[in-house]
Amino acid sequence: MNKEELEKRTFEFSVRLVKLLKKLPRNLINYKISGQLFDSGTSIGANYKEANGAETPKDFLHKIGIVFKESRETHYWLSVLMANNPDFTTDINPLLSEADEFRRIFGSAVTTCKKNQNSKIKIQK
Repeated sequence: MNKEELEKRTFEFSVRLVKLLKKLPRNLINYKISGQLFDSGTSIGANYKEANGAETPKDFLHKIGIVFKESRETHYWLSVLMANNPDFTTDINPLLSEADEFRRIFGSAVTTCKKNQNSKIKIQK
């Protein structure tokens, strides 16, 4: 998967997430969870797009690290949302799976970037 495809995938995730949040019953619990989830879930795509525009490898690592953290947080809030809205499991599960895939993809990217940076440091010494 190239970066354009992944940018599109993260954007579509944000759109699907917003649609889900609009469907939820309106109550204080969902309001609080939805706010957290909206922030972290839509941040994945926005920060990934920023990472792709990074000016240096160090800048890229920093930004992709944020994407990884937001993916982890989104997965957490989706789990909390599902636990409190079992009637919406069918709607939440695909997003939960996608957030898990994002955790894996961006976690791997962070690991690879760190290895590459460490290799460059060793070569320069």
